[in-house]
Amino acid sequence: MPTPDVRSTVDTAIGIAVDGGLHHLDPADDLERDADTSFAAARERSDRLERAIVADPVGHRLLTGDRPTGDLHLGHYIGTLANRVRLQNLGVQTFVVIADYQVIADRDAIGPIRERVRSLVADYLAAGLDPDRTVIFPHSAVPALNQLMVPFLSLVSVAELERNPTVKAELTMSNRPLGALLFTYPVHQAADILCCGGTVVPVGRDQLPHLELTRLIARRFNDRYGPVFTEPGALLSAAPVVLGTDGAKMGKSRGNAIALGASEDETAAVVRAARTDGERRITYEPDRRPEVANLLTIASILSGEPAERLAERIGDAGAAALKRVVTEVVNESLRPLRARRRELVAEPEYLDSVLLRGIATVTTVAGLTLDAVRHAMGTTYLQR
Repeated sequence: MPTPDVRSTVDTAIGIAVDGGLHHLDPADDLERDADTSFAAARERSDRLERAIVADPVGHRLLTGDRPTGDLHLGHYIGTLANRVRLQNLGVQTFVVIADYQVIADRDAIGPIRERVRSLVADYLAAGLDPDRTVIFPHSAVPALNQLMVPFLSLVSVAELERNPTVKAELTMSNRPLGALLFTYPVHQAADILCCGGTVVPVGRDQLPHLELTRLIARRFNDRYGPVFTEPGALLSAAPVVLGTDGAKMGKSRGNAIALGASEDETAAVVRAARTDGERRITYEPDRRPEVANLLTIASILSGEPAERLAERIGDAGAAALKRVVTEVVNESLRPLRARRRELVAEPEYLDSVLLRGIATVTTVAGLTLDAVRHAMGTTYLQR
């Protein structure tokens, strides 16, 4: 498979020369500027990767996934699911991991895990993922994948894991002491990606550090033991972040989401509760009126009508009219998905069969990867 050039090094500016002297900048300004520069470079590489995928879709392998901690919601549909279906339909080899072990990374009880895994599979299939073209599997059922964690852990330092911003964010949200599974979550994610030979990983901006650690592990293994892994490239999402009813990012655990499997009445109730502001006239101003802009964006993405035109059409009718429009658009857009989802949920044996097919495929693929790792490390004791 082709390996896109996704390496970059961003030098941190520490000062500027003015009139022959060095005037140091505020470190916070340096960090912000460096982050913006790094993201711009990542976006440019992502655009190149997108063009390469369109030119040769079968030459790429996609790895993406979710934790089974609850039902998927509208934010997932807009932000990730629709893009997965698009890439699958282009012909990209698509692998979707259900990260069930990671459910216990930040909680004591695993909950109704089997029902939630089935629910995820139903969401995937109802959204358009095809088990004949997409491999869906829970990573707990693939021993070779989890065994890769051991050599991978030897390739990263504690300091590198501590610097990962996503680990810090997860720790803050979990309100509990940092456990070893959560701490090593990025390494486990690297095993998910590399065991399948993933070359394309769709990510948001906040997930770039995770993928960079995966690339680092692949690079260090290759440098130490010989070429085994391809460094995966980040395919940045072009979809906007969808806010929940409280104005924060829509999330499964935040109680602010429109579940894909919700009824039309439940959807209407969630949208009615969405935060707006005190101005009656509806305008599309994302910076000044983010909550109103979020509702317009949802309706725009699902209907195809520009957000500005929607705002003009609603005009002085106010927030109540805006919410009615959003409710109608969401329910109309999700009606076929929800009908298909109800059919799938009623067939748990079929959902399990999709998982079993995926487990069988990934067990073979990951086994070959582990064999290559053992060969490179010289630990093939049972082979002559």
